[in-house]
Amino acid sequence: MILKRRLSDAASAVASTGKKQRSLTEFFNISKPKVVCSSPKQSDSAVHTDTSIKTSNKEDSHDSKEQLGGAEVESGSHVKFIGDFKSKLTPEQVSLLSLELETLEPSWLVRLHKELTMHYFLQLKRFIAAEQSQYQVFPPPEDIYSWSRLSPFEKVRVVVIGQDPYHNFNQAHGLAFSVKRPTPAPPSLQNIYKELKNNYSDFEVDTKIGDLSHWSEQGVLLLNTSLTVRAHNANSHSKKGWLPFTTRVIQLLVEDRKRTKQPLVFLLWGGNAMKLGERVLGNKVPDNLLVLKSVHPSPLSASRGFFGNNQFRKINDWLYSKKHPMIDWSVVPGTMLKEVTEANRRLQETPKD
Repeated sequence: MILKRRLSDAASAVASTGKKQRSLTEFFNISKPKVVCSSPKQSDSAVHTDTSIKTSNKEDSHDSKEQLGGAEVESGSHVKFIGDFKSKLTPEQVSLLSLELETLEPSWLVRLHKELTMHYFLQLKRFIAAEQSQYQVFPPPEDIYSWSRLSPFEKVRVVVIGQDPYHNFNQAHGLAFSVKRPTPAPPSLQNIYKELKNNYSDFEVDTKIGDLSHWSEQGVLLLNTSLTVRAHNANSHSKKGWLPFTTRVIQLLVEDRKRTKQPLVFLLWGGNAMKLGERVLGNKVPDNLLVLKSVHPSPLSASRGFFGNNQFRKINDWLYSKKHPMIDWSVVPGTMLKEVTEANRRLQETPKD
């Protein structure tokens, strides 16, 4: 409870300042980042230096089984793994990566740890630190990796790829297409609601609600390709280093699901998302992966193929055919999709092979 109150105070302090955006580390007056805790909701902000970074990791190497000190991700303890990883970082790296160490959900952190020490990512963190010292940056530091905490690696079943965060106040909170409460749904999300109503007649539309956390909690990864943006300046961080990082996030999912044969769906809306999907997935898509493409739900393009694509229902029908629970796409608290609820109940009652 104390931590939650302090996070709330920190967020309020950030929102009320002028141009300079105070980090959570500065707010708490922490001189040295804490060791990662097991709770994925604890957060801290990045502290940056200009000191040169030394790392022994090969920048172009991605092993199928990530190892550190002989411990494999699949079998080792996340807490021990992260502790071992942190102990091998230089003090400069610990400072630069404090936000990642504190707020990336452990199942993601153990898989992304090599990416974090690559030159491009450390340069990205320096850039963001400079931006935060002069401008307002969205989302707030504690929300940048909220997608990882709401959708742990093993739980992801659907991937929706966005571009960059909303760039006005009280909007971005780390989930693509979603906005924090009580901000109403932006135009693209309103179009998503319209299409959902076409898919499920009992989907309740309330444009005053734009928070899609309920989807994320069911394993819908709402991932922007750029995770930060300067206030009121769309795409301002899109070419600063986030794309290789978020591409790696998607690659890790694809590699794992190809190996485990667990189902995974990709929703690729718009040209940028389609190109990224093609680059990661290649030409041959295995049977346990479903790829659905469409124009972007933006008002500028939705009428050219987004409306009527029936993709939300297609996802659920496909998941059900794989004997996996459907997604309840409801967004209004206290509501649910009757058809989805009944199908999931039947699935639970069906004896497993």
